Amino acid sequence: MSRRMRPRRATLSAPRIAGMAMQARRILSLDGGGIRGYLSARWLQAVDAALVGAGKPPLPEAFDLVAGSSTGAIVACAIGIGMPPAHLAQLYRRHGDTIFPGMATRLWSRAGRLFTQGPSAPRYDGIGLERVLAQEFGDRAFGSLARPTLVTAYDTLSRRAIIFKSFKPEHAGLRIRDVLRASCAAPTYFPAHPLRVEERDCVLVDGGVVANNPTACAIAEALRKDLRVHDSHELVVLSVGTGERNRPITLREAREWGALEWATPIIDVLFDGSTDAVDYIAAQLVGDGYVRLQAELNVGLDDLDDTSATNFLALDALAADYLARDTTRAAIARLVTMV
Repeated sequence: MSRRMRPRRATLSAPRIAGMAMQARRILSLDGGGIRGYLSARWLQAVDAALVGAGKPPLPEAFDLVAGSSTGAIVACAIGIGMPPAHLAQLYRRHGDTIFPGMATRLWSRAGRLFTQGPSAPRYDGIGLERVLAQEFGDRAFGSLARPTLVTAYDTLSRRAIIFKSFKPEHAGLRIRDVLRASCAAPTYFPAHPLRVEERDCVLVDGGVVANNPTACAIAEALRKDLRVHDSHELVVLSVGTGERNRPITLREAREWGALEWATPIIDVLFDGSTDAVDYIAAQLVGDGYVRLQAELNVGLDDLDDTSATNFLALDALAADYLARDTTRAAIARLVTMV
């Protein structure tokens, strides 16, 4: 196993971070978006190569704080255990069909859940997702990640956001795979994940319900009084998206749809709306230190669970086209000079 592939030990243990001032000037934030996390991985490959080419530390050492929601949480934790972005991109190709099984497997699973969960059961049973998380992360503790990491989720019992922090003693001992299973439990797609957090039973769903773009959460954490950052303009923030939907919902659909028709589209709308709002807020707060990697998706590339070879080829083309743009190359070059 190469040095880059060995899991890295955290540079600061959770108790030490909790008990001392921590520098959190450089932030990496990763959006949710299901299988489209593949785009984030491809773009992070280019960022990593640019950092190394400039003699800067690679990912994740180039950043002081990493934040992720849903699939972005998987990306955050994967690089936090030492997985290079190139290998991370292959993770999506290799495990996509296990996480999001095809129609035959899905129908068989739903038939088996009909009597326990009813006809409106989640599209996937979550077994494949749990298998992949166990395979990739094992029983590693959340506090073992190489960089302080935030992961978002939402507790349906207390009806409040849960922000997991790898550097918080109460969260450090949780298994990475449990934190990720909670953050990836998108309503209508996967069942909620029960987990005991801070001596309290929680029923957790997707971090996108809280912040599909977790950049604002990370900025707020960096500006805490004990983290040595006193002004948002001292920050350098790389926010990585998973593609921006442009598929319209027509006037007729928006006026005539009821609960059944809105069930899945409303999740996409809510996730997209919060992502755009956070992008605006972060740009205003951070100013020139803010870099956002995001591209508009073509209709047909915006599904969260399309693991077909055709879709991956199309995502590859989109990722390459975006990285070839002068504006993107300039943004990455500017980022490299700041970290």
